[in-house]
Amino acid sequence: MRIVVVEPGKPAYESEIENSLNAEQEIVGGYIEVVYNDDDTIIICNEEGKLQGLKGNRHLDNGTSIIAGTFFIVGDGGEDFRSLTDEETEKYLHKYVQPEEISDEEVESDMGCAMYFM
Repeated sequence: MRIVVVEPGKPAYESEIENSLNAEQEIVGGYIEVVYNDDDTIIICNEEGKLQGLKGNRHLDNGTSIIAGTFFIVGDGGEDFRSLTDEETEKYLHKYVQPEEISDEEVESDMGCAMYFM
């Protein structure tokens, strides 16, 4: 399956992987989380990346949410993932060519958990 891989601190690159849960988990380093894009593609990231203290990688399109750890983009094939098209591959290689500097504090503040004491 043709994908685009995005590692923290590095430009995106194209890769080929087996269409299996094991291969997907190996890339992200744990349980996978699916984040749907608006163009029939999907971001696959580590579900527990922020909890595990993985390095901040990229901001999502809304600019407020952060993906921690390595992630990849794959096509949305309905019930299964599919290879990216040439156009999708070029789009995401270009979109993620520039690494982002994201501090550990930014990642921690994006964990979505707050405690209130009364």
